[in-house]
This record gives sequence, C-alpha cells and structure tokens, in this order.
Amino acid sequence: MSINIDPSPKPDPEVQSWVEKLGPGLITGAADDDPSGIATYSQAGAQYGFNMLWTVIITYPLMVAIQVVSARLGRVSGHGLATNIRRHYPPWLLYGSVLLLLVANTINIAADLTAMGAAVNLIVGGPTRPYTIGLGLLSVLLQVFVPYRSYVKVLKWLTLVLFAYVATVFVVRVPWQTVLVTTFVPHVSWTNDYITTVVAVLGTTISPYLFFWQASQEVEEMRAESGQRALKYAPRQGPASLRRIGMDTWIGMGFSNLVAFFIILTTAATLHAHGVTRIQTSAQAAQALKPLAGEFAFLLFSLGIIGTGLLALPVLAGSAAYAMAGTFNWRNSLALKPQLARRFYGIIVVSTMIGLLISFTPIDPVKALYWSAVINGVVSVPIMTLIMFMATNREVMGKFVLSMRLRIIGWTATGAMCAAAVAMFWLMFAS
Repeated sequence: MSINIDPSPKPDPEVQSWVEKLGPGLITGAADDDPSGIATYSQAGAQYGFNMLWTVIITYPLMVAIQVVSARLGRVSGHGLATNIRRHYPPWLLYGSVLLLLVANTINIAADLTAMGAAVNLIVGGPTRPYTIGLGLLSVLLQVFVPYRSYVKVLKWLTLVLFAYVATVFVVRVPWQTVLVTTFVPHVSWTNDYITTVVAVLGTTISPYLFFWQASQEVEEMRAESGQRALKYAPRQGPASLRRIGMDTWIGMGFSNLVAFFIILTTAATLHAHGVTRIQTSAQAAQALKPLAGEFAFLLFSLGIIGTGLLALPVLAGSAAYAMAGTFNWRNSLALKPQLARRFYGIIVVSTMIGLLISFTPIDPVKALYWSAVINGVVSVPIMTLIMFMATNREVMGKFVLSMRLRIIGWTATGAMCAAAVAMFWLMFAS
C-alpha cells in the first residue's frame, strides 16, 4: 500500500508577488497575437472597419474559460492533453486530434517566419530569405539550448513588445464615439465572407495549439518547483495553485485580447478609413500604415511582428512536440537536456524546419494562413468538446472536476465555436 505524501509547496505561491505568478497564461495569451494572428486581425479591421471589434470582446470570457480548463487539466493530472487523451480515450481520437494540430501548427510556423522576414526587410532593407532563415534557426537554438527557467524569463519579457500595438493607436486619429457604439452594438452582416472572417478571428484567438501548450506548461511549472505534485495526489496544494492559474489566465488572455482589439482598431481607423480593404499579411499591414499613420506607427507595427514571432514560434513548435511526446509516451520537457529527450526536441526542430521550407515553396502561405485560422476555428470544436469531457471526468481530475460555473462557461465557449462554424458552412453551401 503506497502512501501519498502531500508536502507544502515551496516557495508558497501565496507569498509570491503577482508578477512571479504570471507564467503559462501570460505567455500563451501573448503568443496568440503572433504574426499570423496580426494578419487575420489586420484583415478584419481593413475589410470591415470597426464592425469586427465586438468579436474580441465576446471571445475574451470564452477564451479564458477553455484556457483555464486546459491549465487545470495539466496541473491536476500532472500530464499534458495528449497523454490524458491517450490514457482515457480511443486511439483514433488521439491520432486525429494530434494530426490536425501538427498540420495547422506547421502552416502557422511557415506564415509567421515569412512575416517576420518581411518585417525585417521593411525596417532595414536587403533580401528577405536570409532574415527568415536566421530567425527560424535562432528560434530553434533558443528552444534547444537555453535552459527552461531562463527561457521562460525571456518569453515573459518578449510579451512587452505587444504594447507596440497599443501605442500605435495613440499616433493615429480614432473616432472613439463610433468605436464605442460598434464595439457594443455591432452591425453583423450575414454574408459568407463576413461570417468566414468571424470564424477566422475566433480560430486565431481560440486555437488548439494554445490548449496543448498551456496544459503542458503547467506540468513544466509543477516539475520546476520543489515540493509541487499533481493536485490529484496533493490536494492541499489545490487552492493556491488554482487561484494562481485563474489570475494568470485572466490577465494573460486579457492582455492578448486587448492587443487584438487595438490591431483591429488601428487598421480600421487607418486602412479601412482610406479605402485599403484588402490586407493579406501583417507586413503588408505595416507597410500600408506608413503613408497613412506615419513612420513611428509603421516602425512600432513592424517591430511588433518580429517580437511576437519570436514569442509564438516556440509555442507552435513546442505544442507540437508535447502532443507527439504525449501520443507516443516519449520523455518530454524543455527542462531536460537535448540528449535526454531527443525525440521531443527533434519534433521542435523538424516542425520549424518544415515550416521554413514551406515558406520558400510556391504554396501561398498567406492564403494557407487565412484558411488555417478558419480550420482552427472548426477543429477547435471537437478538441474543446474532448477537453470538457476530460475536465468533468473524476478518473482524470479526482476531486478537482470542474465547478458548475466553469462547466457552463466552458460549454458556452464550445457551443459558440460550433455555432460559428455551422453558420459558415450553411452560408457557404446556401450561396
């Protein structure tokens, strides 16, 4: 008979500063505003003006709910999402979920690298391809060779670049009264293009890779702290840990949605207002801003693309590696040295390199990017459904199954994503 020892966490989360408590939720939220997300938000603002701002408001509580549930799954069970699916559900569900994640992530990596290289080109000139290659290699080297605790600190500081998009708004003219009205009393157009753009915004905001990443990062945080154990086996650590997860996620997702709001606002107030309604890339959005909003706005927007890309690439490649490792029961942790987790780090390298290769093929990464956001919006529905079933399963969560409040919000988020996808398909086939 084994006896579970429930040591008190050291250091006690209660005495940590609120900054120290921010981690997986902050990084996950910031990574959501990657160059591909910037392109989607820019396209929404340029094409539909202020009439897309409401989507950011409505996605905030939905995004928080599903990310809190994902984080709880990791912290309570001590395993990532893929491992939990492998342990409790049929193999076809696991393989299907992970395959969809890998395809979407690889396309996202390609689009992000292309946008980052183009942004460097806009600022300093010269050929784009060497910049793209250099940024891809830099991301891989940082993930593989920088110790986890140091790397997390780097990622936390990189989140500050997102304030560039908040600052941009203050150097352009914004009709704030119109913004207020359209944000809370939106004009919804029931056309296929409009609803598809809504699904793309939802898909780039509530994406499967974020679910996998945050759950796995909670496991990493648990392993990194002396005395911490999976809450299922150390319930006394539960109250402090779950409070920390809640605060971290609310702030992280709030930060993410605030930035998304300002990107849509900036492009609506400048590009849409001047008749520029078709933006295909985040770099194109930055370039289009230059004659309309000035050099400073252009520079802030461009630097933000590079910084958010460096933040997002590890999340995209890392979530793929965690998913594959969980699927095949490989050793996995960014805290492990590469020689101790070769297959895990191998997925990080391979997924980044494939993304890099795709960025140099005739395949249009921009169209692939837009539709990958749409696909993410559709794919999120079955994965969110699976997450909700796991989070209410006592075999997975023990005494920490979701409260009724979280169940309602979580299922509402899943239902909203499903409704948007159904509306898109209905309009697509009806037209």
